[in-house]
Amino acid sequence: MAKFEMDTEFVRKLAEILEEKDLGEIELADGDRKIRIARPTVTYAAAPMAAPSASAPGAGIVAAAAPAGAADLAKHPGAVKSPMVGTAYLAPEPGKPNFVSIGDKVTAGQTLLIIEAMKTFNPIKAPKSGLLMQILIENAQPVEFGEALMIVE
Repeated sequence: MAKFEMDTEFVRKLAEILEEKDLGEIELADGDRKIRIARPTVTYAAAPMAAPSASAPGAGIVAAAAPAGAADLAKHPGAVKSPMVGTAYLAPEPGKPNFVSIGDKVTAGQTLLIIEAMKTFNPIKAPKSGLLMQILIENAQPVEFGEALMIVE
């Protein structure tokens, strides 16, 4: 059986088309080779609410806040976003120091973390030089396409 080589740039372009066209998934086949890119579906479970007390002022009025943190950070101009679905690792291997830490000066093209997707480790590089202000994920955390991973300012 021939080794299947993954063109990560092609996968990124497919993911961009998925996002631009607001599609749920794209699947392509070429002979025996097949690739499927799908956007994750996120479902939020509503938190149980206590019944309002009939004697409390404003009883029956409930205000809800939308989870704004993740969506706002993905729009941050310094957000380093995940180009794929996979598992993010902050260090090159277990027991080794992280690629970067909060407060580090990073240069454009410097590896910040790696994402394992389909048994391939993909380096995620700094899109610009600056100061690493936030690390928004934990080591070995599953990440989604477009999810903000770090903030570089």
